[in-house]
Amino acid sequence: MTDASAADTAYQQRILAGVSRTFALTIPQLPPALREAVGNAYLLCRIADTIEDDAGLPAARKRAFAEQFIEVVEGDFPAHRFAADLYPLLAPATPEDERSLILNTERVIRVTHGFNTVQRQAMARCVRIMARGMADFQDQGSIAGLADMAALDRYCYVVAGVVGEMLTDLFCDYSAAIAAQRETLQPLAVSFGQGLQMTNILKDLWEDHHRGACWLPRSVFEARGIDLATLTPATRDPGFDAAFGDLIAIARSHLDDALSYTLRIPPRETGIRRFCLWALGMAVLTLRKIDAHRDFTSGQEVKISRRSVKATIIATSIAVRSDRWLRLMFELAGRALPRMAVPALPANQGRGSAPPP
Repeated sequence: MTDASAADTAYQQRILAGVSRTFALTIPQLPPALREAVGNAYLLCRIADTIEDDAGLPAARKRAFAEQFIEVVEGDFPAHRFAADLYPLLAPATPEDERSLILNTERVIRVTHGFNTVQRQAMARCVRIMARGMADFQDQGSIAGLADMAALDRYCYVVAGVVGEMLTDLFCDYSAAIAAQRETLQPLAVSFGQGLQMTNILKDLWEDHHRGACWLPRSVFEARGIDLATLTPATRDPGFDAAFGDLIAIARSHLDDALSYTLRIPPRETGIRRFCLWALGMAVLTLRKIDAHRDFTSGQEVKISRRSVKATIIATSIAVRSDRWLRLMFELAGRALPRMAVPALPANQGRGSAPPP
C-alpha cells in the first residue's frame, strides 16, 4: 500500500465515525477482507444521501448531482470536479462531517476504484438505484405521505433494500459458503433493509413532518379515517393508533426475515453475524419502544439508551454461534410487538422491481 492509499484509507476510517456512529460500531466487526469494502460502500451511500437531504438544493439540481455522482462511482466523471461543484452549494446546516465527506469525495472514490470488479459492480449498482430512486421520491415528498404500501415498499427498497442486496453481493464474493445461498439470501436482504428503514421512518415521523415530508402510506391511514396531511403530534385518535400499529406489525415481520437472513450466514462467520445482529437487535428494541409509546412526539423519546445498545452487543456476541439461542433471544425481545402476516417475498423481490442495473 502506497502512502497515498494508506492516507485515503485512514481518512475513510476517520470520517466513518463522524457520519454514522452505528456503522462505525458494526463495520469493525466484519472480517478484515470485508471491512474496507463495506465501509467504503457506506460512504458512497452517505454521499448520495447528503445530496438528497440538502435543504438548499432544488429538486432539479439534486437530480443532476445524483446523476453526476453515479458517473463518478462508475469512473466516467472526475470526482474532484463533482466535489468542487457541489461543496459550495451545501446548505449551512449541513453537518461538518458530511461537508468534509463531499469535499473529500476523490479520496473515497480512489478507495472504491481499488476493489475487485465484483465489488465495484455491486457498489455502482447500489449507488445507481439509490441515487435515482431518491431523486424520484424527492419529487413526491409531502406531508400527505406516500400513496400506499406498494409505494412505501418501493421507497424502502431504493434507500435500504438495495443496500442489503449490495452487502449480500459483497458477502458472497468473500465466501463460497455464503454464495451458495445467494438466491435465498437476496430477497431476505431486501426485507432486512425494509425492516430497518420502516423502524427509522416510524421513529423519525415527527422530525420528517417538521421538514415537510412524510413516508407513511396514505391508504393505510385513510382506511382508519386519518388524513396524514392534517396530522399533528397532538393527534390522539384510535384510528391513528390502529394504523400505526399495523405498520409496526409489518416492520416486525420484516425484522423476522432479518433474523432468518442472519442465521443463514455460517456460524463460523461470527464477524458478519455480529454486524447483522447488532443492527437487528437495536431495531427490535427501538420498535418495541415505539410500540410502547405510540403517543411520542419526538424521535428522542423512543431512542434506545446506550445501556440497551451495550446489552444488545454483549448478549448477541455471547450467542453469536447458536441459532437456537438467537431465535429465543429475539422472540423474547419482540414478544410484545403486534404481528401481521406478510406475504412471502418472491425470489426476485427488489431486483425485479428495480431500475435496470
